[in-house]
Amino acid sequence: MNHYDPCSFICVILSSLCLLTSSVARGADDDGKSSSASAQPLIKTTHVYKTVGDVKVEADVYRPEAADNRPVVVWIHGGALIVGSRAHVPNQILELCTQQRFILVSLDYRLAPEVKLPEIAVDLEDAFRWLHEKGPMLFGADPQRIVVTGGSAGGFLTMLSGAIVKPKPKALVAYWGYGDIDGEWTRAKSTHHGTSVPRDEALAAVGKRILTNTDDPAEGKARGSYYRFLRQTGGWSLGVTGIDAVKEPGTLDAFCPVKQITSDYPPILMIHGTEDTDVPYACSADMARELTKHGVKHELLTIAGAEHGLRDGDPGKVAEANMRAIEFIREQLTGN
Repeated sequence: MNHYDPCSFICVILSSLCLLTSSVARGADDDGKSSSASAQPLIKTTHVYKTVGDVKVEADVYRPEAADNRPVVVWIHGGALIVGSRAHVPNQILELCTQQRFILVSLDYRLAPEVKLPEIAVDLEDAFRWLHEKGPMLFGADPQRIVVTGGSAGGFLTMLSGAIVKPKPKALVAYWGYGDIDGEWTRAKSTHHGTSVPRDEALAAVGKRILTNTDDPAEGKARGSYYRFLRQTGGWSLGVTGIDAVKEPGTLDAFCPVKQITSDYPPILMIHGTEDTDVPYACSADMARELTKHGVKHELLTIAGAEHGLRDGDPGKVAEANMRAIEFIREQLTGN
């Protein structure tokens, strides 16, 4: 599949989450029932982890009843930093946390272009500061055992958390993410993002107010068109960062995980399709190369022929990769 549906980019995000879910369904018990069915459902609460002016930035917490000192999985949604919501948690992540009695924290963050990447990075740092300071008392979190995971732009922020969050997470899982925000692919005029979006239509979708999610489907669809416009015109990096990577070389280095890897970077598992026309496979391959150079434990699970979100990938290989990701999270949080 070479082109996105020109009507609704948000569908791409949701379909990516569905692929995460459906691939794990094949790994369920032989009778077709989820192995989490016998576990008690987690209790969901919503918390404001920071306020900027009149904008409240929230996190959904799913926890076992009477949780105390429990490991934490943090989910960061994707959407090009422009759309998305903490509400879109893949079933496989929720099922893992239900089975293992982990705490799941799903984050919102302020969205571009109204807020630029440096401020989004501050949201990321503030979310983890809140988790460390308030998590043990509010919902029984063990801040020493945190795995961060996310897809696409959420995969990027997952990778970034390994570089900027202090103390560092225990491990990371990035689904079709990227380690740079200033590479040629972020500035190239794409032929893979649907029919041409008129400039006036694109700009009309943004700039009205600061958002922390696009739970409104119409808003998500309109902002998806804005994203496609940015990719079609080569303006995505500038649009979401506010920094011209060509005119100000090196300025975005601090926000490029691939350029911030050191020997103490957390262990990471990455999954990526070789035919991804939204986020090139090379983004994960470049991360793997730098991780190897610095002696950081990592796995890159490559799905031949798969598009963004692993669309068009071999179903068996996709299921194996997603099951390995779940196993990796469990290993990192339980030690076995």
